[in-house]
Amino acid sequence: MFACKASVVVVDNVPQVGPERLEKLKNVILKIFSKFGKITNDFYPIKLKNVILKIFSKFGKITNDFYPIADGKTKGYIFLEYSAPSHAHEAVKSADGYKLDKQHTFRVNLFTDFDKYMSISDEWEAPEKQPFKDFGNLRHWLEDPDCRDQYSVIYDSGERTGIFANDVKEPIEVEERARWTETYVRWSPKGTYLATFHQRGIALWGGEKFKQIQRFSHQGVQLIDFSPCERYVVTFSPLMDTKDDPQAIIIWDVLTGQKKRGFHCESSAHWPIFKWSPDGKFFARMTQDTLSIYETPSMGLLDKKSLRINGIKDFSWSPGDNIIAFWVPEDKDIPARVTLMQLPSRNEIRVRNLFNVVDCKLHWQKNGDYLCVKVDRTPKGTQGVVTNFEIFRMREKQVPVDVVEMKESIIAFAWEPNGSKFAVLHGESPRINVSFYHVKNNGKIDLIKMFDKQQANSIFWSPQGQFLVLAGLRSMNGALAFVDTSDCTMMNIAEHYMASDVEWDPTGRYVVTSVSWWSHKVDNAFWLWTFQGRLLQKTNKERFCQLLWRPRPPSLLTQEQIKLIKKDLKKYSKIFEQKDRLSQSKASKELVDKRRSMMEDYRKYRERTIDMYNEQKPLRLELRGGVDTDELDSNVDDWEEETIEFFINEEIIPIGDL
Repeated sequence: MFACKASVVVVDNVPQVGPERLEKLKNVILKIFSKFGKITNDFYPIKLKNVILKIFSKFGKITNDFYPIADGKTKGYIFLEYSAPSHAHEAVKSADGYKLDKQHTFRVNLFTDFDKYMSISDEWEAPEKQPFKDFGNLRHWLEDPDCRDQYSVIYDSGERTGIFANDVKEPIEVEERARWTETYVRWSPKGTYLATFHQRGIALWGGEKFKQIQRFSHQGVQLIDFSPCERYVVTFSPLMDTKDDPQAIIIWDVLTGQKKRGFHCESSAHWPIFKWSPDGKFFARMTQDTLSIYETPSMGLLDKKSLRINGIKDFSWSPGDNIIAFWVPEDKDIPARVTLMQLPSRNEIRVRNLFNVVDCKLHWQKNGDYLCVKVDRTPKGTQGVVTNFEIFRMREKQVPVDVVEMKESIIAFAWEPNGSKFAVLHGESPRINVSFYHVKNNGKIDLIKMFDKQQANSIFWSPQGQFLVLAGLRSMNGALAFVDTSDCTMMNIAEHYMASDVEWDPTGRYVVTSVSWWSHKVDNAFWLWTFQGRLLQKTNKERFCQLLWRPRPPSLLTQEQIKLIKKDLKKYSKIFEQKDRLSQSKASKELVDKRRSMMEDYRKYRERTIDMYNEQKPLRLELRGGVDTDELDSNVDDWEEETIEFFINEEIIPIGDL
């Protein structure tokens, strides 16, 4: 019956169809499976067959299928034959557990497994013990007694990659390798893994010695993205994939290294294609008029269907809750709207209608407490563009919205990560202004400070809030302004000429500015500053390319414990200050010891050289005919005296004047 048993799968728990239930089941199947294609055959068992084919044909071409029928009803299981055994294996791996409805969940097995399981011996054999792979402590850097953060550096035009521990005196090398990556590197969201790029795929490294933890084979991979929980990694390759076997985007299980699912992708212009919920349970993708939300670990569509949203332009997950925000432009007489949707229930918790809209941008505060929708609009009767900031208060009942209107063009917007302030760069060069706003609990948004005539095109908040850097990158020659937003004071104004990047460390104590070889071919280096703008280090690396701080996982301390620590901060500060003094004295002792060692080496070298010089004296006398020229007065008898006169000046004095 089958050409190749290895290409056959057996699917159980398929609905049993009889004449008396034909119409009812027909309506249910049409409702669930109409998105797969138009069903044209009215013979219901054939229609069910078409639905099953739609589900399983994505794993490969099916060359044969068989539906057992008894008493006019299907028996509840089917056989599918694929064109290749690899497709059958993929169907078993991906479709086993597929939920057709509440009563029917597919169980998929290889046909050859039945023979294998039937021939199992009745005598139990102990399984072979698998060797344990010890990758070391994957979070060892968090146990550093000096709490040093780490960062990765790519230099020598990408030929060398190093991991360094941050220190105020000089970077401490942790690991350094040649050709560790072929393009660039990425840290996972919690800092557990370092991802390196290779022509054949991605490799993950971790532990004390950065051993290879996992690798994922994806030819020509260019982009990756991690789920927030670090359980999954998404890779993208522009190489052509086939209709039957999508390979452009692949989602992998980080722990097992297995491919969870592949997707087609025509363009990666808006990476990441998939956006993750904060807990990593869902991920979503936007296509034309459609928002598709998938759930883990099945990687199937949530409720087995996508959302039809005509004209959807953009969407974004809340960083704190499973809430999606999306916006839709105006359509004839229907206004544009911003919608907040709760997942997985799909309840719309807030809808905001907008008029005369040109464009919208969604900006979430780090904790998900606020959502700012930057709305560019053209009011009727005017030609210019006016920008409104629609501020959604996510933690309040019915999600009230406040509006801040800006009449100047907007250059940059950024929320304070752990707070209720936001900063806006607005205006046009050379009159660029920065404004700081505070979202208060009484329903008001206050302008707390504005600095005019700033050389800046980017805003970089400290991860802990309060402090920020206003940077004029690239074309603005690296102008830097360090601001304390608690009282809106400029702590320092500096410059890192042609700086291309600004990176805060996870603690918010240090910030790095750098000139990347990828954007500027000279003056490649990175500088380390304190949050107050005091320059600590200038590190020059030949053809320096990239610096990335290693992220830290969320603190295990409760909010009460953090408040108690802040309350007793002066007590801890004394301990840290004493430790800093000891560190400085230790550094001074090390410097003195180093200089003494160098002086001792020089003294020994000088003694060896003098001994060699004395040993070679007979040879010098022989070469110079017995004349000793080692000393200036060693040959006085052969000296000749010669007097040389120089005319210096002549002066004539008349006698009569005396």
